[in-house]
Amino acid sequence: MNCIIRALCCVLAGLALTGCINHRVVGTYFQSDGVPIHYTDQGAGEPVILVHGIAVNADLNWRRPGILKRLAKDYRVIALDNRGHGLSGKPHDPGAYGAALAEDIPRLMDHLGIQRAHLVGYSMGAFIALKLAASHPNRFVTIIPCGGGWERTDETGLAQLEAIALEIETERRFNLLLREVGLTPRGFDRVKVFVVNRVFRCINDTDAIAAVVRSLPELEVGEAELRANQVPVLFAVGEHDPLRRGLENLEGVMQGHEIVYIRGGNHYSTLKRIDLVAAIRDFIEAHRDNKASTGGKT
Repeated sequence: MNCIIRALCCVLAGLALTGCINHRVVGTYFQSDGVPIHYTDQGAGEPVILVHGIAVNADLNWRRPGILKRLAKDYRVIALDNRGHGLSGKPHDPGAYGAALAEDIPRLMDHLGIQRAHLVGYSMGAFIALKLAASHPNRFVTIIPCGGGWERTDETGLAQLEAIALEIETERRFNLLLREVGLTPRGFDRVKVFVVNRVFRCINDTDAIAAVVRSLPELEVGEAELRANQVPVLFAVGEHDPLRRGLENLEGVMQGHEIVYIRGGNHYSTLKRIDLVAAIRDFIEAHRDNKASTGGKT
């Protein structure tokens, strides 16, 4: 009976959540190769750019867990909604995503007059951050991929991505995507899957998210690029996060990187751990850059 009551409470909480998650902190827009990109800009000091994960937005990923507020005490924090997400433009063509997800970051920096910045990404944002370490190393003082590492896509992986995209596109469900990060519709987790599915449907254009999923192989970084890395990189991942496998792939490959495992964290709970914010701040402080442009903010 207690389990039933807990499950019912979680469902009711989830239904209430879907009623308030559409409330957003509205910032500013700029055009990135014809796609409007929404971002907020607060705080002062060395610029830190936050890049969120798939099927969420900047507020859910960074503001609600309190990460943005803590970082903005000491830094200029810019948090964007990735194309296909949040208040940004949502093309339905997979060709509008892929590498463009990464290119939106230096374009935003150019728009703001920022030459160099610290970059923090979570989940898909971690893949975007790693891509930028390879494609635009001179633009970043540090790169901090969280909740993800180096993913190598084979034929099985491509088939899985297509299955995820089809489920999102045709059934408006995210079960296969959630399974990738350790959340399956079994036992009490069925309630969590139900709630997350409802939230994701409420805040997303499912055709756009399916297009994003199909484009993800374009974000893959080659082994030679990792071996040539010159940017200080910190990977931070929950010790129970299935995507920690991407960090194990890095052993003996990537140069100049450190790893922090967040004790007790899974893919979602890690965002609420003070240890994550501490790791980000410590790494930034250890690599302060007097040449990092603040784009007019001090």
